[in-house]
Amino acid sequence: VQLQASGGGLVQAGGSLRLSCAASRRTSSNNGMAWFRQVPGKEREFVATINWSGFSTYYADSVKGRFTISRDNAKNMVYLQMNGLKPEDTAVYFCATARASTAGIQREEYRYWGQGTLVTVSS
Repeated sequence: VQLQASGGGLVQAGGSLRLSCAASRRTSSNNGMAWFRQVPGKEREFVATINWSGFSTYYADSVKGRFTISRDNAKNMVYLQMNGLKPEDTAVYFCATARASTAGIQREEYRYWGQGTLVTVSS
């Protein structure tokens, strides 16, 4: 499975961005998906996850209420709608496919990773 993340860019604080992740195979529709982010010099951190059906989601406390993860299995797509962006949200964002139909916050639970898309939030 190949994952292609897109939608990053430069936005002012308080603004919005929508990230997209395209999966190369329908196999991903049976698996949980997630977004992680990473700042240079720091470990990759969990942002949000969604189960195979899209009916169950979970968010990091730092983004809860501002970010929304969703998926369209017919299109093999996963999205991250980011509202109320803050400078501390600046990072490279990665999408990932879980090893199972549902997954949590640990990187080891995810098998395939996209190349990342840069989000920069200016103050």
